[in-house]
Amino acid sequence: MISPEKLASMIDHTNIKPNATVKDINNLCNDAMEYNFSSACVTPTNVALAHEILKSNDVNVCSVIGFPFGANKSEIKAFEALVAVEDGAVELDMVMNIGALKSCADSLVKRDIEGVVESADGMVVKVILETALLTNSEKIRACNISMEAGADYIKTSTGIGYPGANIQDISLIRETVGHDMGVKASGGIRHLNTVLDMINAGASKIGTSTGPAIMKELEKTIHK
Repeated sequence: MISPEKLASMIDHTNIKPNATVKDINNLCNDAMEYNFSSACVTPTNVALAHEILKSNDVNVCSVIGFPFGANKSEIKAFEALVAVEDGAVELDMVMNIGALKSCADSLVKRDIEGVVESADGMVVKVILETALLTNSEKIRACNISMEAGADYIKTSTGIGYPGANIQDISLIRETVGHDMGVKASGGIRHLNTVLDMINAGASKIGTSTGPAIMKELEKTIHK
């Protein structure tokens, strides 16, 4: 069984809801500090607030970029990433240009990611594929393009409007990227069993809005 410390270090505790209030972000960050999660993941407008709350703590601030459709122009994504880093984000979860990938405009997809990587200036960049919209061959192409563009992680899903992570996709992504990149499972992950399945399939990070509940499940399991 995974240790609580190890599991907490893999969780990006997330609130990217459009109606998230200042109180909600405070609660998110306080939970992240209590459990020592890897990061608190928020929308760009809440990055500065999260940074202020977490600045004396080891928990990272993560921001989504081009969220949730990935359809912004590359220049907009790059600028959004730049502002997020200026506001205190050290991890950026960007949505790939899904339509461009499906149109086989691979050079555009690559430039799109490269722009965010450049703006990130050494910060962690995760590329969200939205796997529910892609064929297996498209997922493999997206992984390879992301590696070439200098991204650090592949992330399965936005968790907004489409089915999220599944074991098959995590296994395919891990097989494609090998050990050179991280793999983040996200979307619909609410229980410990699902988390463990994702980790066993190759995930190195978990995006979830129910981090504390998952940690409590683990503690109960350990102390049975």
